[in-house]
Amino acid sequence: MAPRAVLVTVEFDSTCTDEHQRELVLLCQSAGAVVHQSLVVKRKQAVASLFIGTGKVDELAQLCQLHQIDLVVFNHDLTPVQQRNLEQKLNCRVLDRTGLILDIFALRAQSFEGKLQIELVQLEYLKSRLVHRHEGLSGQQGGIGMRGPGETQLETDRRLIANRIIQLKARLQKVHSQRLSQTKQRRRSGVFTVAMVGYTNAGKSTLFNVLSNSKVYAADQLFATLDTTSRKVFLEPGVEFVLSDTVGFIRDLSHGLIEAFKATLDSVIDADLLLHVVDASSEYRQQQIQQVNTVIHELGASHVSQIIVFNKIDLVDLQPQVKFLDDGQVSSVSVSAKAGLGVILLRNLLAQQIVARRNITR
Repeated sequence: MAPRAVLVTVEFDSTCTDEHQRELVLLCQSAGAVVHQSLVVKRKQAVASLFIGTGKVDELAQLCQLHQIDLVVFNHDLTPVQQRNLEQKLNCRVLDRTGLILDIFALRAQSFEGKLQIELVQLEYLKSRLVHRHEGLSGQQGGIGMRGPGETQLETDRRLIANRIIQLKARLQKVHSQRLSQTKQRRRSGVFTVAMVGYTNAGKSTLFNVLSNSKVYAADQLFATLDTTSRKVFLEPGVEFVLSDTVGFIRDLSHGLIEAFKATLDSVIDADLLLHVVDASSEYRQQQIQQVNTVIHELGASHVSQIIVFNKIDLVDLQPQVKFLDDGQVSSVSVSAKAGLGVILLRNLLAQQIVARRNITR
């Protein structure tokens, strides 16, 4: 049975929008939870011990007890102390936004590398919260059968986690080195590379399947794609490129999550061209574009040329078109991957980019 969840968004200022709440609902549904209720709490600032006021916590506790709530999810990052205190007061599991995203990532990771990265960031996240998991352990007594290292359970867990983190980082560094070697080989062979980036649920995987004639999993949910997938695409005789589909970004993606996925996002950093896929039907598309560009900057990929692909134009009754900047460079192209609108335009555009790049490098 799916866990029943109550969602809590704290409105500190006008930056809290209906979109933020809708996004949290979609995140919870993607994790497999049934959303019982969404609450908005207004505060001037967070409370150090509970994040929200004691009165609201008491109301929330009554709600959880009355409706047998299994999970309370905050649309914010909580400190370990806040999470522990809330769990004690509410008598159910409490997750913050980062913890929820990590749970979805763990659910979706398929590749060996993806699973390693998820485990690493989960352990880094758990490490800071360990101190609150063994409060009943004040240290083991000495004596027969209790001699030896003399570690408490907490110390043992910390040591095991620290060792595992070292192992994971070493493995990921090896994978990163192998990927770097493959990238160098591809560059020597002159293969043009295109990476698809965009806000989560913008339709990247659907567009990827249309362009590459593939069957990568695509669904109307957040983080449907987690592992990077690459395919060679043939546009016309002698014109081909490698296309990579990447994990979708989301607002306020923590630095730790970005760091953890730098290896799988190497395809973004090393690409010749980025296709920045945008949900044209979203009223928050400009904010989403800014969020994606922020992550691209943090990845160190701001130097890579970018074309914006406005997807899902069938939902807003727009026609396929290509727009240009004043200097003649392509600014954007409007398509609907699902309806097949404008795909030929995009393919022709990519062919022109590849031929032009080839002429420049000759």
